[in-house]
Amino acid sequence: MNKSIRNRAFTGTALALAASAVLTACGGKDASSADAKATAGPSTKAVAVKDPLVATFDGGLYVLDGESLKLANTIELPGFNRLNPAGDDSHVIVSTDAGFRVLNAAEQTFTGFEYKGTKPGHVVRHAGKTVLFTDGTGEVNVFDPDDLAGGKKPEGRTYTSAEPHHGVAIELANGELLSTLGTEEKRTGALVLDKNNKEIKRNENCPGVHGEAAAKGEAVGIGCEDGLLIYKNGKFTKVDAPDDYGRIGNQAGSDASPILLGDYKTDPEAELERPTRISLINTETGKLRLVDLGTSYSFRSLGRGPHGEALLLGTNGTLHVIDPETGKVEKKIPVVDEWQEPLDWQQPRPTLFVRDHTAYVSEPGKRKLHAVDIESGEKLTSVTLPKSTNELSGVVAGH
Repeated sequence: MNKSIRNRAFTGTALALAASAVLTACGGKDASSADAKATAGPSTKAVAVKDPLVATFDGGLYVLDGESLKLANTIELPGFNRLNPAGDDSHVIVSTDAGFRVLNAAEQTFTGFEYKGTKPGHVVRHAGKTVLFTDGTGEVNVFDPDDLAGGKKPEGRTYTSAEPHHGVAIELANGELLSTLGTEEKRTGALVLDKNNKEIKRNENCPGVHGEAAAKGEAVGIGCEDGLLIYKNGKFTKVDAPDDYGRIGNQAGSDASPILLGDYKTDPEAELERPTRISLINTETGKLRLVDLGTSYSFRSLGRGPHGEALLLGTNGTLHVIDPETGKVEKKIPVVDEWQEPLDWQQPRPTLFVRDHTAYVSEPGKRKLHAVDIESGEKLTSVTLPKSTNELSGVVAGH
């Protein structure tokens, strides 16, 4: 990353935090893209922008300057599309119904290759590798994001799950690959493969496994319907929820903290549960703490700050800055108007994206996008866009 909105230099730790913050966002139910066409291109000749942000709207993508938030270009792309950083300072992964496409956000052009497959799911960045999981095929693709610079499809590792399912995978620094286990009907846990894709570990004590996040010391947590499963130093450890059904489906991690931030739901019969409690899971002690914030939130509300702060965007319109060690809310930053999570997970709602010291928050009801300094609480700038946005992401390098 060349600069932040306040011209701060990124540190390796801060970049890793931003990576973890964003990679854990996913809906409570199985995610899939629908009705998107696989052909699109910039509507005008693009001028390259630094540190771009990308936001989806009904019909395409907005590419914005990362400092001024000025709209740099509009790209037409019909259908419901999802976004994740690719892992370098130029590219963003765009999920369509046909697979993962790679957008050079700095130049506002799609590359000439894609990772085809139905129901493209989670995108995870860790230890210098980016991992794509395609739900419809169970295929896992691993690549070095620096290899995207040439405009050609990177050579990388592949693995195919025993059966397709809504899953996730992450490659560790030592080359081990952790990938979820399951079928379209039932998800049970995770396995670990060595560099040669030979299974070396397995744990199926994680019903409804969903989502992942990495903490300090390369402790990887994956969510369960009854707590969290941690993989660290070659061993699995289960952290039980205090309730028989205590679902942690979305998590955010930080290299600066051993504590993972998670959501927490207790009603398996709810059409849409709007929880007010979050979970803080210490990967060193195996302890789980629940904190009631007095406001609900959505799966796009979780993030981590540059020093490991836990961040939560509430439906009261406030960004909560939380000490993960104590669970104390240290700061409340008003950002948007009050809102309610829609029943349909694909419908727009305020979304949090964190990069270095800056929290970017969308406000679809007003067609606005805001940039907030996490430490000072100052709203740095706001813009109004032509249409309401849905997903929000950007380039994040150096993970």
